[in-house]
Amino acid sequence: MKVKNVAVILMIVGFVFSSNAQSFEAVKELANRRVPWLAGKLVFSPIVKEDGKDVFELSSKKGNIYIGATDANSASSALNWYLKYYCYRNMSHMGDNMKPLEKIPVIDKKIRIVSPYRFRYALNYCTINYTMSFYTWKDWERELDWMALNGVNLMLAPVGVEAVWQNTMLRLGFTQKEIIDFIPGPAFSAWWLMGNLEGWGGPVSQNMIDQQVLLQQKILKRMKGLGIEPVMQGFYGMVPTTLKNKEKVKIIDQGKWAGGFTRPDFLLPTDPYFEKISGIYYSEMKKLYGNDLRFFGGDPFHEGGNSNGADLGVCAKEIQKQMQHSFPSSTWILQGWQENPSTKLLAGLDKSKTLIIELFGENTANWETRKAYDGTPFIWCNVSNFGDKVSLYGKIQRFADEVYRAKTGSYNTFLSGIGIIPEGIHNNSAPIDFMLELGWHTDKVDTKEWIKNYVKYRYGKPNETILEAWQGFLETIYSSPEIYQEGGSESIFCARPSTNVESISSWGTRKRNYDVAKFAKAVKLFVSVSKEFEQSETYQIDKIDLVRQVNANKGDVVYQSMIDAINKKDAVAFETASKKFQMMILQQDELLNCNPHFTLHTWLKQATDFGTTPKDKELSVRNAKEQITIWGPYDPNTNLHDYAFKEWGGLLGSLYLDRWKLFEKEQLTLLSNQAVNPSNYFEIEKKWTEESNMFLPKLLTKEKENSLIDAILQ
Repeated sequence: MKVKNVAVILMIVGFVFSSNAQSFEAVKELANRRVPWLAGKLVFSPIVKEDGKDVFELSSKKGNIYIGATDANSASSALNWYLKYYCYRNMSHMGDNMKPLEKIPVIDKKIRIVSPYRFRYALNYCTINYTMSFYTWKDWERELDWMALNGVNLMLAPVGVEAVWQNTMLRLGFTQKEIIDFIPGPAFSAWWLMGNLEGWGGPVSQNMIDQQVLLQQKILKRMKGLGIEPVMQGFYGMVPTTLKNKEKVKIIDQGKWAGGFTRPDFLLPTDPYFEKISGIYYSEMKKLYGNDLRFFGGDPFHEGGNSNGADLGVCAKEIQKQMQHSFPSSTWILQGWQENPSTKLLAGLDKSKTLIIELFGENTANWETRKAYDGTPFIWCNVSNFGDKVSLYGKIQRFADEVYRAKTGSYNTFLSGIGIIPEGIHNNSAPIDFMLELGWHTDKVDTKEWIKNYVKYRYGKPNETILEAWQGFLETIYSSPEIYQEGGSESIFCARPSTNVESISSWGTRKRNYDVAKFAKAVKLFVSVSKEFEQSETYQIDKIDLVRQVNANKGDVVYQSMIDAINKKDAVAFETASKKFQMMILQQDELLNCNPHFTLHTWLKQATDFGTTPKDKELSVRNAKEQITIWGPYDPNTNLHDYAFKEWGGLLGSLYLDRWKLFEKEQLTLLSNQAVNPSNYFEIEKKWTEESNMFLPKLLTKEKENSLIDAILQ
C-alpha cells in the first residue's frame, strides 16, 4: 500500500473520531472532584489541533493556571501534567497523592505539548472482570477520571451488553431460560464476549441485567463529556449453541476453550440469518446506548476458535458490512493476539474502517513481522499483567524503545496510537503511568531520567534515597530482558502444592528474570526512609508491595529446601523447612492485611456491595471467590485453576496455608514409608468458595507492622 493511501486511511479514522471543540465543563467537574484546592484557579480555553493532532498548553498568570487544549481529553491531560510536574501530585489505582498545596506552583514559561498519536487506548476485555467485575458508579467515576487525566481517549466499554443480547434473543424467539443460560455471571462476562464460554457463573437476575444498563448509560455519558470514545461490543457471529436447535442455520462448532468450556457457535456471515441477528442486535444497542457509537470490538475465532469451512475474507467483509449498515461511520477494532486476526480475515476488510490492538508488545513485535498487519492501522500496547495477579513486573524501557521503533520505522504510517491492555489494572502504577505518558512524547524516553520525576509526583516530594532505590527497581523488577514471560513472576506461597511447582497458573512462571539480591537491597533502601513518609498513602502502599515481593522471593528458597529434603528422604529437615515456609505464609498474610489494597476482604466487600438484593449479593460473592481460585468449570482437571490467584491477606492465611499444611502431612506420611491417598485440592478449593467467611482483616499496630517488615527484610 502506498504511503499516500495510508495517510488517507488515517485521516478518515481520525475524522471519524474527532468532533467539534468540546465543552470543558466535564474537566472542571473532574477538577472539583479530585483537586478542589486547585479547581478555582484553572482557566480553560480551546485551541486548534496541530496537523490534526491533539495539543495542550500550560501557563500561569496572576495566580491562575491557564490550560489551552484541543478538546476535553487534552485539557484533562494538561491538568494531569501540571499536577505531576509542577505540584508533585498524582492519582493512581494504587493510592493517591492529591493533598492540597498551600501555594499554587507557577509555570515560568508557557509549555506546549503535542501528541504524536491519534489514539491513546486502554483496557483488555479481561480487565473488565479481573479488576472491574463489581464496580459500582462510584468506582467507575473514579476510573474515568483517572483515564481522562492520563489522556485515554479510546477505551473498551462493554458493560451492559447482557441486556442487548437479552432483547435480541427475545425478538428471535428464545425463552427466558435459554437467554439466562447463555449470559454469564458478573465475574465472567469477558470470556463470553470473546466467544470462549457461555452461561458460566450464572444465572444472573433480571435485576442485575437492568442494573448494568443503568450503569453503562452513566459510564457513556461521562465518557462523552471527558472526550473518551467507547469501544462497544459488536456482533461478529457469536451465537448461543441453542440457536441451531431453533433455526436451520449454517454454524461452525467452535469446540472447546481452556478448562474444557464449550464455546458459543459461530454463525456464518453468509447465512441470511446473520443479517437478521445483526440488524436486531445493533438496533437494540441503539435503543439502550445511542446512535453516536463509532467503535466496535469483537474477535471471531479468538484463542483457537475453529474456522474450518469458513471463507475468512468473505466472513470479515460481511461482518463489517453489517456493522457499517447500522453504524455507517464505525471502526472495527480487532485484537492482535496469537494468530488473530488472520491474514485471510484481514484481506476482506476495509482497512480505513479497521484498527488493530497490538496486545503483547512487551514480548512480541507482530506489527513488524506481520507488516503492520498487512497495512492496517494499529495501536501499540502491552499486557504485562495477567489475571490481575499481585506481582511487580513491567519492561518499562522496552515500552519506550519499541514505541519509538514503530514510530520511526518502515511501518510508521500505520502506527495510530499507544495504549495499555492489562488483564488487571490494580497493580504496577509506574509502568502504567509511563506507558500512557508516552502518548505525549515525540522523542524516545530514557526511563532513568523519567523515574526522577515519577518519584517526586508519586510520593509528593524529591528524595535521593527513594530515587536510588527506584533506579535499583529499574534494573530488576522493571528491567527489560529479552525473555518471553506472560506477566510477573508468581509467588510459590499461592501454588497448589506439589514437589515440582514450575508455575502457579498454567501459563505463568515462577522464574525471576532479575537479580533478587539486588532487588532486596533496593527495597531495604526504600524502607529506610519510612518515618519521613508515614503520612504518604502511596509510599505506604508501595512499601507493603515491595516487602511482599521480597518475602515471596525468599519463599522460593525455602520451598527448594523442602524439596531437597524430600529427595534426600530427610523427614526432619523437611518438617523444619515446611514449618518455616508456613510461618512465612502467615507473615505474608499479616503484612498484606495491613493495607486494604492487598486484602481478600476488599474484593469480597466490593462484590457484596455490587449486589443490590440478597440473591445478587450471594451470586456476586460466589463469582468473586471462584474467579480467584477454581475459575471453572467444576472439573478437577481444569487448567484454569489459580489463573487469577491473588497474593492477598485472608487468602494466604486460609486456603493457601491449608493446602500447604496438607502437603506437609502427606509428605511426612510418605517419608515414613506409609501409603497415602493424594489430596483432592480441587475439592478443598471448591469447598472454600462455598464458605460465608468475608475475611475481615486483623489490623496490626504501626509498631507491629514495622517489626514485621524488619523481620522479613533481615
